[in-house]
Amino acid sequence: MKFTTRFAPSPTGPLHLGHAYSALLAYDLAVRNSGTFLLRIEDIDQSRSRQHWEDQIYDDLTWLGLTWPRPVLRQFDRMPLYRQALNRLWSQGLLYPCTCNRKDIAAAASAPQEGFPLHGPDGVIYPGTCREKWTHQVQSAIPEDVALRLNMSEALRRIAKDATGLRFHETGAGPDGATGWIDLSDEQMLHGVGDVVLARRGMGTSYHLSVVLDDAAQNISHVVRGQDLFDATGIHVVLQRLLGGETPTYHHHPLIRDDTGKRLAKRDDARAIAKYRAEGATPEDVRAMVGL
Repeated sequence: MKFTTRFAPSPTGPLHLGHAYSALLAYDLAVRNSGTFLLRIEDIDQSRSRQHWEDQIYDDLTWLGLTWPRPVLRQFDRMPLYRQALNRLWSQGLLYPCTCNRKDIAAAASAPQEGFPLHGPDGVIYPGTCREKWTHQVQSAIPEDVALRLNMSEALRRIAKDATGLRFHETGAGPDGATGWIDLSDEQMLHGVGDVVLARRGMGTSYHLSVVLDDAAQNISHVVRGQDLFDATGIHVVLQRLLGGETPTYHHHPLIRDDTGKRLAKRDDARAIAKYRAEGATPEDVRAMVGL
């Protein structure tokens, strides 16, 4: 597989220094390995996505000196393909509908079993309320207007038929410095991750499902992203195995933080690339700011 990286921002706010670091790192890795750098627009959340933020993404990245093939893949255009994947998983008995809201989940998970963490990479670990409810009910079609969760226990049982196990190769470093081959245990996936949402109510998909399908469609060989997504990689490996895709190499990088040590978010307009540009900074200045 050709060395291919990608940068996949959401058009829901201005790009900040953290985005610049991730995009530049992915771009530099591709150039250094005679590969390809791709840009992808993750706009599945249509309630928050705005065209002017998407236009700003193109403008900021071009100013930084990045180039990429056109046209750019936009997730909203791929909704029918996400639906096909959901239908496939549903027909295999790997999904179940969930009608719980955040308050329901927090209440049910307020007294977890001893030794089980309360939070995982997808938020509060789901206590399985609707899984038990739907276990003995047969549905011919996916119900509408509900969330769809992956039955992690059943997913792992299917994957267990393959002796290779769950693992991925890390060339960056996880939050605890982990690198090299990372092995994932069933215990970790069941009790540290749980039944994650693969289609959110009113959205039709989720970050986890769409990112796995898009990386496969674009033949991404190396996923470059922040350490905050390291723990979510297990979810993606499970989906890759279930949907027959290859697992790329992952490179998780440190996060860019503010002066108090807090990681940057899109609400941190003071760190926006556009602000530095307006103040006269150069692309080389931005590279220096993020340690490149």
